[in-house]
Amino acid sequence: MIVSRETKYSTAIVSALGDLGHATNSELLLQLRDAFPEVSATTVHRATARLLERNKISEAPADAHGSMRYDATVTPHDHFICSGCGGIRDIDIADAIIPTVSQALGGCKITGRLVINGSCETCLKGETSV
Repeated sequence: MIVSRETKYSTAIVSALGDLGHATNSELLLQLRDAFPEVSATTVHRATARLLERNKISEAPADAHGSMRYDATVTPHDHFICSGCGGIRDIDIADAIIPTVSQALGGCKITGRLVINGSCETCLKGETSV
């Protein structure tokens, strides 16, 4: 039997992710360094891998640079990603959208969650019309 141990770093990561909602290992490292200046990137990487394996955190869509991103919400849900600022938000639209997509594809079975890209309100306000 494998005993899952909680470390001060894994506890801090879950807490930081709860505050941030979604974050990369680099973003989590920056958050943890305030309380734990000695924490290494390797420690954060290993801790997030263990937390993901134990379903304490979940995987979110990668950021614009392809870096793995983690999610504080572990229940299945969809995401909206802003193409301008890269911000990510949880949404729950699969039940409303999948039947329409399935029908448009001739009855194909759709599995998994949805990722919707667009522009957030803040980025839209910053756009200038030409």
